[in-house]
Amino acid sequence: MREDGKVIFWSLRQKFLDSDDDMPAQAQQVMYYSLAIGHHVGVIDCLKNELTCTLEHYPAWLELLPEGEARRKLRGLLTFGEITIDSTHTSLLANALAPLCAPGQPEPFREWSETLIRLLGEIEREPAIYLIVRKVA
Repeated sequence: MREDGKVIFWSLRQKFLDSDDDMPAQAQQVMYYSLAIGHHVGVIDCLKNELTCTLEHYPAWLELLPEGEARRKLRGLLTFGEITIDSTHTSLLANALAPLCAPGQPEPFREWSETLIRLLGEIEREPAIYLIVRKVA
């Protein structure tokens, strides 16, 4: 594992259309429908860096989580290089991370857990938000 590698949690909170054309109202409705079902033609995602972890310490953080689906979900990053966290993962991950937020838990894992739980709460309140987690060199 490279010491200088990082794990970055980005949030996708907004999108905008890359278009200079005036669009008729009927065509706009088709475009908005396409966006709603996940087609990203001409759409630019606006990612915000929310949390950066060292790749060196990321596996140790995961080892503090109980065995189960939450650990498996976050460990997928090490296997695939990227994972997505959306509204279907919020309760699962928040419940597993909560004990790591208690006073006396080791740093930086306590801070990382608190930040991720905060982000999960934001997703819970606005399900259109999701996180992209990626390994970077």
